[in-house]
Amino acid sequence: MTGRLKPSNRFRMLPLVIVAGLISCEGGTPFTPLERGVPTGEESVALARWSPGPSDSCTQVDHNAYAAVGPDGKLYPTWHPAVDPASGCTFGHEHGRDPRGSDIDLQVGDIPFGYANERLDAFDPLTTRHEDHVGHKIEWENDVQMSFRGAADGVFEARCHVMAKLHQGSHSQDAFTNNLHELVYHARCDEGTGVSFTVLTPIGAPGEFVRSCDSGVHVNVGTASPANSPSGGGKRLIPDRFCVEQHILVPDGERSNFSAGLRESWQVSHRLRRPDGSTLVSVNPYFNVFRPSRFHDPSQPNGVGRPMDVCYETLDGRSAQGSDCEDATGGGSLLLDWDDPRSGFRGAHRSFDINSLVVQNDDGGETWYTDPFGGSVSRQPFPGSIRQYVEQIDNSRGGATMNGPAVGRERAYGGGTVHAPN
Repeated sequence: MTGRLKPSNRFRMLPLVIVAGLISCEGGTPFTPLERGVPTGEESVALARWSPGPSDSCTQVDHNAYAAVGPDGKLYPTWHPAVDPASGCTFGHEHGRDPRGSDIDLQVGDIPFGYANERLDAFDPLTTRHEDHVGHKIEWENDVQMSFRGAADGVFEARCHVMAKLHQGSHSQDAFTNNLHELVYHARCDEGTGVSFTVLTPIGAPGEFVRSCDSGVHVNVGTASPANSPSGGGKRLIPDRFCVEQHILVPDGERSNFSAGLRESWQVSHRLRRPDGSTLVSVNPYFNVFRPSRFHDPSQPNGVGRPMDVCYETLDGRSAQGSDCEDATGGGSLLLDWDDPRSGFRGAHRSFDINSLVVQNDDGGETWYTDPFGGSVSRQPFPGSIRQYVEQIDNSRGGATMNGPAVGRERAYGGGTVHAPN
């Protein structure tokens, strides 16, 4: 089980033998363990991306006790609770849903955060993309009922376990321009569909985001990093100053609509393609954030506006009205900074929509290699490549799409010790 492990046994390794039937989906096939390297003791760049702030009582040593061995043998940060159960110290951030509740957790193993970013260094040393630590968020659902829509021979159904990890930073200026974010995706279904892949997925176009309260508006901000970031499917819906003035700052007697004015939806659309351009795997999960700790405001340093500051603002007689601000400010008697643990604007309320999962691999093996962006698909490894697992199956059924529900249940993560940046 994931947790704080003793120094002599800190890193959980996947079992060498997988017993058939471990996946609870009836009739499902056991899947090949994900690649894990021989531990080298070398630390990844990602392992040093967090250090405690003034409100955090855990040390970096406490934090690094939660580490996973990546396929390259390096140590990477992985999921941990917001409060260390051994010492009671607090980290001040959370990584989403505890993966130990997933029915495929023991098969998937601890997810190494930042592995695709590290592989990009090897694949293209002139292009780097290392994301902050707190943005890594895990979501999962067990026994999801998926339907095959559009099949010529009718509608079929499957039960699936899905686990996904996206780097979704909702506290800084990074996502205003940068569209490359690490995605880890695992799914196992009782009719045979199975995938495990890790990529830097391009979400929308670099240098811009889409206004969350008006999805027809693309807001151009500046140059992405890296500057040669590819464009991708999907989009990053992020609130900006326009959304705040339209929905949060209201006349006396009205209530602010925080759901419309401060909500993010990162809508991923990613494909692994064979060299001939045909689809190997296609997914489009949505990762939604409620009450993030930032919005885009070009008048502020780095273009970052803070919802907590809006709670104290008056503009032409209009102000923020509602419990989101009233609770945090004690009805106006408390003056809180944006990163105060008492603020509700910390990006800790999120939901996850699975949407479609298409696998077209009836004529190939289970092991494939891609570059860090999920391209250059090959049956053989190459410098900077990532090993991907795809079950040998074609679930498209003559052009059908396997669709999951918009799970959409808003969950609150981390408890009262979590604060921005988170």
